[in-house]
Amino acid sequence: MLVWIAHEAGRTLLGEMPAGVEVEVCEDAASWPSDPAKVDFWVPPFLATARAAEHVSHFTGVRVVQLLSAGADAWVGVVPPGVQLCDARGVHDKPVAEWVLGAAIGALRQFPAFVRAQQREDWALKEYTPTQELTGKRVLIVGAGSIGRAIEEHMAPFGVTVTRVARTARPEQDVHGVDALPELLPHAEVVVLVVPLTDQTRGMVDAAFLAAMPDGALLVNAARGPVVDTDALVAALTPGRISAALDVTEPEPLPPGHPLWHLPNVFLTPHSAGSVVGLLPRAYGLAGDQVRRFAAGEPLINQVSDGY
Repeated sequence: MLVWIAHEAGRTLLGEMPAGVEVEVCEDAASWPSDPAKVDFWVPPFLATARAAEHVSHFTGVRVVQLLSAGADAWVGVVPPGVQLCDARGVHDKPVAEWVLGAAIGALRQFPAFVRAQQREDWALKEYTPTQELTGKRVLIVGAGSIGRAIEEHMAPFGVTVTRVARTARPEQDVHGVDALPELLPHAEVVVLVVPLTDQTRGMVDAAFLAAMPDGALLVNAARGPVVDTDALVAALTPGRISAALDVTEPEPLPPGHPLWHLPNVFLTPHSAGSVVGLLPRAYGLAGDQVRRFAAGEPLINQVSDGY
């Protein structure tokens, strides 16, 4: 069985491979170490999913595509029928939760404004007013999967009140459906987006969604850029009524001159929430387990359904 991985370090991080498993490194999904048609199990590069997915037609013998990312939107509908597509659910829970916590605190405590003041060598006390705080906030988490649960755990010490929303309601778990958003949004001081990008979530955060958020609320997007209607977001942010912390945008990368770069109530990071030094050990630990399951004829975990 031939396995392609995206990082040289992954050879060791995969752990012991079963007899008959050969591992090759293909770092960019285009400079191939051998014939891609002979690959059985493919681990594409992290954060290059759209470009890597363009090459899947060359992998005519592949039986498993194991992603290093939690999001699979670039691959759904691209991977041929009969090929098992698996995401990295669980790998990114804590790093993304850390980013959400840090971004929310940074935005609420006005860290970007203080960074700008530092660049001006301006102590800024003359224009300083007390900031908001995360402590005690009403937080709405849109996306009740493993990342959403990790965010809730990370925020718990701050005494926040969390409301959970998922695609469908799960009353037994105190999870609301997305149809309840119009009633929930006016009470949410912090709205966190961690939903997958699907046909149902694309453009979900539109003008009506943003208008329903109360004055002074913070939108935190750790999902995918197209979940938010960018024009509607810029229009809602420009008057300063709400603020945003964004790890993802649409378009992405954000082009020079885009209004989001310059709005003082926007905290931007370059899709880096999951990019931490501990990523590869966790991701290849999962990938190695999956290879061993596949070689033994056992069911794989984290399989992505057609409905995603």
